Amino acid sequence: MKKTILKTNKLTKTFSTGGVQQHVIKNLDLEIYEGDFTVIMGASGAGKSTLLYTLSGMDAPSLGSVDFMGTDISKLNSDKMALFRRKHCGFVFQQMYLLDNMSIMDNVLACGLLVSKDAKAIASHARKLFADVNLTEDIYKKFPTQVSGGEAQRAAIVRALINKPPVVFADEPTGSLNSASGVAVLDTLTKVNRDGQSIVMVTHDIKSALRGNRILYVMDGVIRGTCELGLYEEGNETRRIQLDGFLAEMGW
Repeated sequence: MKKTILKTNKLTKTFSTGGVQQHVIKNLDLEIYEGDFTVIMGASGAGKSTLLYTLSGMDAPSLGSVDFMGTDISKLNSDKMALFRRKHCGFVFQQMYLLDNMSIMDNVLACGLLVSKDAKAIASHARKLFADVNLTEDIYKKFPTQVSGGEAQRAAIVRALINKPPVVFADEPTGSLNSASGVAVLDTLTKVNRDGQSIVMVTHDIKSALRGNRILYVMDGVIRGTCELGLYEEGNETRRIQLDGFLAEMGW
């Protein structure tokens, strides 16, 4: 039986626009399992990114709770939440947010040093992670503006992993990349997931979604359906047919 790593109870997120209440997430009960590659899909404005940010503690719920490995993060104040995220969450966004005035390695080390002061151990772990994502020393010694978009995004994945977080949250990580770079990033996410990393990813791209073993479809702030795809296999047409059928059923 899979271990639950994240659990929501009646999770609700409401925004007020011009005095009108907009319920983006509505009384949502959800479990995310350890070791899964969970993909969140849905139409634009369905609440995908809001759900991701609320699960990760980047945004606070309006009502309900988020249990993250036994901690109700919805009760943490902003300072405690920031510390919790540093230790327990990794983030990969559509934009890499690497600092241009620092080398790629230094970007990663700076993130690691927020949690541990053992610079030697952090550097050693970083070099291993760079090797795991096929970034060589001549790449990670460069500045972000000197490498390709795909290389920068793989570096961002290393940064997300440097503190050994139990969950990596990814929001459209291939959205700003060309096809070849996007595949390289997806291959990296697939590899780290095979190594045991739990991933929660928002995407509107079917090729990206195929990398997940569990697809959640969000509509009008609730989970309308779930599709279990199993372990990713390259070139598995049955998998694509299954996902296409599920999305058609959801009204994609």
